[in-house]
Amino acid sequence: MIEIDGIDSREKAEKFKGKEVFWKSPGKEPKVIEGKVAAAHGNNGVIRVIFEIGLPGQAIGTDVEVKA
Repeated sequence: MIEIDGIDSREKAEKFKGKEVFWKSPGKEPKVIEGKVAAAHGNNGVIRVIFEIGLPGQAIGTDVEVKA
């Protein structure tokens, strides 16, 4: 689940449905993993993203980029 700053309701989170999300790995050779916003999750503005391949454990708590 991904939290977006300034988004605090399900209605605001639903506007991101279908947008692309990118996670860039740290390291010598940065790898970009792409995903897509599937739906809002709960009523507090959290979104659910499905990535093309599974994210590694090091991605927990890191930032992602949402292409608006």
